[in-house]
Amino acid sequence: MDYFKDLAELLKIEKLEDQAQYKKLTESASIGERRASGLTWYPVAIRGQELGRGDYLTVEFERTTHQDLPHQFRFGVPAVLFSNHDAKTDRLEGTITYQGGNRLKINFRTDELPDWSRDGKLGIDVLFDNNSYEEMFSTLKKAENDESDISRVLKGEKAPTFYLQENKYHNAQLNTFQNEAVNNVLNANHLSIIHGPPGTGKTTTIVQAIKALIDKKNEKILVVAPSNTAVDLLTEKLSAAGLNVIRLGNPARVSEELQAQTVEGRIKNHPSFKDIKTWKKQANEYKNMAHKYKRNFGKAERDQRKALFDEAHKLMKEVEKIEEYIIEDLSNKAQVVTATLVGSNHYSMKNINYDTVVIDEAGQGIEPACWIPILKGKKLILAGDHCQLPPTIKSQEASAKGLSNTLLEKLTVKYPEAVTLLQTQYRMNEQIMAHSSKTFYGNLLKAHESVANHQLSTAHPPVQFIDTAGCGFEEKLEGTSSTNPEEAAFLVKRLEELVNNFSEMTMPSIAVISPYKQQIQLLKEFISASSILQPWQSFISINTIDSFQGQERDAVFISMTRSNSDGEIGFVADTRRMNVAMTRARKLLVVVGDSATIGNFPYYSDFIQYAESIDTYKSAWEYLS
Repeated sequence: MDYFKDLAELLKIEKLEDQAQYKKLTESASIGERRASGLTWYPVAIRGQELGRGDYLTVEFERTTHQDLPHQFRFGVPAVLFSNHDAKTDRLEGTITYQGGNRLKINFRTDELPDWSRDGKLGIDVLFDNNSYEEMFSTLKKAENDESDISRVLKGEKAPTFYLQENKYHNAQLNTFQNEAVNNVLNANHLSIIHGPPGTGKTTTIVQAIKALIDKKNEKILVVAPSNTAVDLLTEKLSAAGLNVIRLGNPARVSEELQAQTVEGRIKNHPSFKDIKTWKKQANEYKNMAHKYKRNFGKAERDQRKALFDEAHKLMKEVEKIEEYIIEDLSNKAQVVTATLVGSNHYSMKNINYDTVVIDEAGQGIEPACWIPILKGKKLILAGDHCQLPPTIKSQEASAKGLSNTLLEKLTVKYPEAVTLLQTQYRMNEQIMAHSSKTFYGNLLKAHESVANHQLSTAHPPVQFIDTAGCGFEEKLEGTSSTNPEEAAFLVKRLEELVNNFSEMTMPSIAVISPYKQQIQLLKEFISASSILQPWQSFISINTIDSFQGQERDAVFISMTRSNSDGEIGFVADTRRMNVAMTRARKLLVVVGDSATIGNFPYYSDFIQYAESIDTYKSAWEYLS
């Protein structure tokens, strides 16, 4: 069938673009530049080493400076240890087996570190992640020949079916739509979709649906999401609901509770782990003894060295057998296994099959990655909102040809009978919600009475659009990013006016958002330079839209940035991104922008008209004069 061949073709285009961007970022970049891009840890110190899986060396490193810089190091990704004395020849490749905080472990296909590693000036580069692509390509090949019911439903060859329970599920803690979603999950033979707009309690619904599947049907469930952060949240919530959960891979949040849920954490707490410790220690001692022999030794020493290595090897084989026994034991007892999409193929549980696979944040996962967990289950639950952030795709060609069209979008359109829309939201004042509800959710969203009318104060109407048209706030292009210094300064003034109305006891949480990284940089500089805002820095978060997905604040200020005579708005035209930005606000949404530029687009002209209709449209001139 061409379905999977077409997907593989799109994935190939994406991989080539991803490789080209990686190459561009790395081949002529200095260590400092690579470090700033999140591709390098330098300097690092060795904090420990031991024999790992496959009798290879596992080394733990810590980055000793620049610890606040974000990075792209994560479990399962290839990395290379290098020495700055000679970065061309002093290199050793391996795979990251653990990453938490400022430490990571790398498994090297060798039994000892090279001599140059003792001379200091060490760093680690993250390499291009070919592994994830290989996993996706081999999965698409498998899917091509998969004739299971779930595959046929997803390919559109067979409609999903439902059976009706005799006793309808009802949980007093859930609202009507959430209960309906859980019933849909319980009734589905192949597919159920939970469409969760902002603030509608999607995560709560997923957790209760999983609990119901286990309580009523004793199912074994795989729960996945595209990002580590989303997987961590689900792991915490499912565990708090009293379920036996195992987390594959490494959590992004380095909490003791989450570490204890990982395969590694569970192995350490297993009664048989003491045997692993004893034998690993003995194997390491044999290895150390073997390494003490110098390079120029005779036959007797060579034989002795070989005998020591053989003994260490035998012990590590025993260690692997015990690990396999423990993993099998853990897997048999686990009710839920959680992982990222690609991480669901973790070596420890690669061949396990599940009754149900749940994909959360399904609107952010590209389809080839989603098939990795799908092939492990008989039934699929998709949860997410295709009206919020789309997947990150690096190739414009692959995106235009359909890679950005997610499985969630396709199946929501194809099988509306499988979809439950959660319609009660618990976050926003109804005026903040109204534009989003009308544009994306057919006016079906309703604000719960506990939030419908909440606002910061009567002096602050919940929605404000401040129009900078005609003020001369022209955008500037910096590299590939836009900035608008006058608009940034204007927004900071409005922020200063807001905080002057509150004390430490009443200060709201505030988000300052822009679609453009350079504008964010500018806003950060202006806000940290403001003597009025200085004491309130801990209440203010400043970042791009993408980083606020899933979060909320009392007040949200958005700098639209774009202002030009051509009416060019670039990726501000992606209305799903703006849906995310505007729906982060609980009690106050302030949008600052140039109506002459953004008002040519229906989404924004509708929003401006909406602000006028509720009498909260203002011109920036009113403030400037």
